[in-house]
Amino acid sequence: MMVSRISLHLQLLGLLLALNSFLLHCQAWPARYTFVVENTPYKRLCSTKNILTVNGQFPGPTLYAHKGDTIIVDVFNKGNRNITLHWHGVAQPRYPWSDGPEYITQCPIQPGAKFTQKIIFSKEEGTLWWHAHSEWDRATVHGPIIIYPNKNNKYPFAKPHAEIPIILGEWWKVDIGKLYTQTIQSGGDPNTSDAYLINGQPGDLYPCSKSETFKVMVDYGKTYLLRLINSGVQEILFFAIANHKVTVVGTDASYTKPFTTDYVTISPGQTIDLLLHANQRPNHYYMAATAYVGGAVPYDNTTTTALLQYRNRGYTPSSTPLFPNLPAHNDTNASIHFSGSLRSLADKNHPIDVPLKITTPLFYTISVNTFQCPNNSCAGPNGTRLAASVNNISFVNPSIDILQAYYYHVNGQFGTRFPSSPPLLFNFTAQNLPLYLQTPKRGTEVKVLEYNATVELVFQGTNLVAGDDHPMHLHGYSFYVVGLGLGNFDKDKDPLKYNLVDPPLQNTIAVPVNGWATIRFKADNPGVWFMHCHLDRHMSWGMDTTFIVKNGKGPEAQILPPPPDMPPC
Repeated sequence: MMVSRISLHLQLLGLLLALNSFLLHCQAWPARYTFVVENTPYKRLCSTKNILTVNGQFPGPTLYAHKGDTIIVDVFNKGNRNITLHWHGVAQPRYPWSDGPEYITQCPIQPGAKFTQKIIFSKEEGTLWWHAHSEWDRATVHGPIIIYPNKNNKYPFAKPHAEIPIILGEWWKVDIGKLYTQTIQSGGDPNTSDAYLINGQPGDLYPCSKSETFKVMVDYGKTYLLRLINSGVQEILFFAIANHKVTVVGTDASYTKPFTTDYVTISPGQTIDLLLHANQRPNHYYMAATAYVGGAVPYDNTTTTALLQYRNRGYTPSSTPLFPNLPAHNDTNASIHFSGSLRSLADKNHPIDVPLKITTPLFYTISVNTFQCPNNSCAGPNGTRLAASVNNISFVNPSIDILQAYYYHVNGQFGTRFPSSPPLLFNFTAQNLPLYLQTPKRGTEVKVLEYNATVELVFQGTNLVAGDDHPMHLHGYSFYVVGLGLGNFDKDKDPLKYNLVDPPLQNTIAVPVNGWATIRFKADNPGVWFMHCHLDRHMSWGMDTTFIVKNGKGPEAQILPPPPDMPPC
């Protein structure tokens, strides 16, 4: 009964948001929020389990801000696990102390403890999200961040009738903490999820789920802003709405040139802003999401649905809602086509500043790897332990966080010799690669960047063990995606095709399976900033590294001092 009341309450909140959000950007919101991390029982797929939540809500509460605001979040850990929270895509200028990744910018908030986090918005405008950044707790600990234009500006498109967050996620019947521990101990792939979710609900195609399917009510002839977030832990997703095209107007809190599409590809970590025009025959239509998997890896092959319902105009709905056409689960071309269609708006009110003169060229291979186990006793291929790496280094967390070690000059916690290019050059995407290439080195190495360095970073996927797509996320920065493609990066030919005019500004980019992507950014945010694959199994296996951006000259180019209540290590 309690779970049903919670579910009904969330549905009503969602409806209320949809009906009234057109007023929100005229309002002021609290400058301070309280987040209580606690265990809460939730029933999905016919069974109930305790999950970590914030304020008992799943998905968690929404943070609202105007561009350039600063808000405070008081985080109380009343759960039974260590926790950290990350404000995904928020640059946090000069203030890495609240960024959140465990053992990078802080040690975890222990059960019974409190940490006050300051969230500093700067250039972001649109949709972002917050989530746990400890082990795989973000499966249930996450929620939207909505950043409206500042009070003197408005959207670069006609104001929608209403706004609706659409949060895609994953659900496991087992406890997510136990799944993480089992995966790390066994050395194998994690069990795939049991369901995908839309706003916390699996939808009509799963058992014991139909009555709680999320519903979006629309009026014919009106336009709605869908704030699409992929909070999934392990999968890139395709998303579509039956008989309806959507118009992309933003990604990762940056506006794009509008383009219309039948489907969306969205990686874990990404956000996409979509305009939905309710211009079809009044009926009931499914919106649906399912996995895109470019590599030969285990995946959840189910499909989550929500309902798009036109309000009553005297029609009789179809006996079964109409279903969208989604690309095949391994349609890499469809994924790349969508990502390659994104372009920055780049108008006079939303200018861009693509670095043209590069001072720091970097080339990073991103690979799945293996380590040998005694007596071939692990659950990876041929008894090995699965691992992952950047430039053949599988990242190892230090005993205290890197930010503290850097700021207070604590020796022995990290090295500064992360290579600018891979130690071995080979045919990265060949079908049959020598086994000796599969074993990386373990290490806690960082790349140190000079303040205001202009960085070009080429990500190169490899076919070691199993080629896969890798949604790479950089903390502390958004970056321009100037190019991407399949196969090995060609340093002579591929830069000739870079988009240096209106590349999209993103914080997460899906590097295609056995392909490459090039990003550019200016290192003007001093601090310690994590970079990792946003498929959590790859992150936990070591597909991570860290940038330290040095202080510049003058007080406005220096890391701000830490707060007094940093969690102890």
